[in-house]
Parts: sequence; C-alpha cells; structure tokens
Amino acid sequence: MSKVLYIKANPKKDEDSRTFQVSDAFVKSYKDKHPNDEVVTLDLYEEGIDFLRQEDIDSMFGPKTSESRNHPILKYAYQFVEADKYIISAPFWNLGLPAILKAYIDYISISGITFKYTESGPVGMCTGKKALHFVSRGGHYLEGPATGFEMGDRYLRVLFGFLGIVDFETIAIEGVDMIGVDVDQIINRAKKRSNAILEDF
Repeated sequence: MSKVLYIKANPKKDEDSRTFQVSDAFVKSYKDKHPNDEVVTLDLYEEGIDFLRQEDIDSMFGPKTSESRNHPILKYAYQFVEADKYIISAPFWNLGLPAILKAYIDYISISGITFKYTESGPVGMCTGKKALHFVSRGGHYLEGPATGFEMGDRYLRVLFGFLGIVDFETIAIEGVDMIGVDVDQIINRAKKRSNAILEDF
C-alpha cells in the first residue's frame, strides 16, 4: 500500500480550475485503480500556508524531537517525507509558481527531515519516490521561443531532485488562454495523457 500526497495550490473552486479538472480526474482514476492506497489531499489555501516568520525559522533549524511532528510548520515536512508519491497541481503564474506553493516548499525543505547535510554536501532523504506535476499555462512553453521563460516546472524538478525525488513527470495543459482555442479539447487531451501514465504511477 502506498501513501499519496495530493498537493493543490489554486484559490479557485475545483470546477473553475482547468488544472484541477485534469488532476482531480487523474486522482479519481488512481483511487479506482488503487483502492488500498491512502490518498491525502492537501489544499494549501485551506491549510492557510503562510510566509515564514523569525520564530518559524528558529524552529526549522533547531533540534528535532518527538514533539516536532506536532509543530505547526514542521508537521508538513514529516507528512511529506512519509509519503510515497506526490501529485502537485498548480497553475502557471507569472512565469513560475503560485507564491503559496513556494511558501509550502519552504515548509517542507527542512534539514534533518527531508534532506541532510553530509561531508560531501546536502543529500535528499526522499529517495525512491515518485512525483507528478499538473500545470495549466495560458501560452505555449513546452517548445518554441517561450521555452526559456518557463520557471515553474523547472524549479519544482530541481527542488524535488534536491530532496531525492528524481522520478518526476509533468502533465502540461498548454495554450488555454490563446484566442480561438477549444479549451475543453485541450483539457480532454491532457486527461488522456495523464491516463496513459496511470499504469506506471
């Protein structure tokens, strides 16, 4: 049995988010295929993820004890490291990620929990896990002249790799804000692509 952490980072309602329309459909299919797996949904807006304060940073760099698991910040890092698979669903905003997702990453990137320092440098403690990133983009960034502007998925891949997660796939729902496009058709194509990798996730 696997534990799946479904991380959602969009203030829109599920039915209004083009990203969630695809990722929610994938999660439903995953649950049908893996009824014994535990899927935990973490809606970052409902969680009230915020920017780190001085006292939060002190706790992050302080000693980790049995009480650390109940700490309002550190608990997210423990939850993250204990998962086997990750599904991240977030729109492409201003060439990158929603700020709340970056704030969450600051919550989970904790030395001694999700990575550690060694004599040869930092080493991720989340090895052997899988990640799937769903992202909707108004334009086209997978190829063409705008490729170099894409800094959201690229950042997530590097960060997850830093934590030890190198099995990382992306379902990009592209061009949804282009004039004259059939958005439903784009979403349906993305759903088909995600279903094609369901077997191996």
